Amino acid sequence: MPQFQANVYVTLRPSVLDPAGVAVQAGIHHLGYSGVEQVRIGKFIQLSLTATDEAQAKTQLESICDQLLANSVIEVYRFELMEIVPKTPLTTN
Repeated sequence: MPQFQANVYVTLRPSVLDPAGVAVQAGIHHLGYSGVEQVRIGKFIQLSLTATDEAQAKTQLESICDQLLANSVIEVYRFELMEIVPKTPLTTN
């Protein structure tokens, strides 16, 4: 069965205040960087999964995100899904 790698990005909804982002932004300004206007903090999750095809992998991943990785009340998510192609060993004659 094909294997896939998923990169999942979970962030707070734009309407939700991000106190950690505000604190980091203040720290950046304290360091003397004045051009940073907004900081949002999120989560990055990388996982590998096995599925019969890409459609099934997407369905599984959406279910995992909806049920566990993201709180749909305050967070949104997006993901990148890539099939892992096994490397074929080089042979010498």
